[in-house]
Amino acid sequence: MADYEKFDPRVDALVIETKTLWDKSVATLPAEDKVWLASAIHKSPQLASKIHYERVHTGFTREITVTVEDLQRLYQERLN
Repeated sequence: MADYEKFDPRVDALVIETKTLWDKSVATLPAEDKVWLASAIHKSPQLASKIHYERVHTGFTREITVTVEDLQRLYQERLN
């Protein structure tokens, strides 16, 4: 049985839906920042601090909880 709490390229290949959650420490970000951050984190799911795969009938849902560490990395990438 796969470990659904860490990135797995085999499981990720079967992702049909994505969800983005926000850690309490970053929940107050402006909506426009959340839009691009959610898109950016799902483009590189292997770098997410908290990832979870939920089995659904036709594949998997990838759920990423954005943390402060993710924000720091994504903002740094955006500045470079």
